[in-house]
Amino acid sequence: MSDTLNRLSATITARKGADPESSWTAKLLAKGPEKCAEKFGEEAIEAIIEAVKGDRAKLTSEAADVLYHLLVMLAARDVPLADVLAELDRRAGLSGIAEKAARRD
Repeated sequence: MSDTLNRLSATITARKGADPESSWTAKLLAKGPEKCAEKFGEEAIEAIIEAVKGDRAKLTSEAADVLYHLLVMLAARDVPLADVLAELDRRAGLSGIAEKAARRD
């Protein structure tokens, strides 16, 4: 799975300097981090709606949109996917309850 996300992330990063008229990704990034965050939020809400409805195919499609827009939002703020994956690796094996409690300290 991370190979797919890594390839997508690399494509998004490569589009940062592209002509906004040639690429949806470039167009979105050209609008700035705030717009990228807004679009991510819209897609997350759409995924939530499909999860509640129980339509697996639509949820799958919306989840793909969420992952794509998350990567665009990260790129807009120069946060590498590798950093996010490293954070997930750091949390691996930790109880969610213990991990959340550690953040409060």
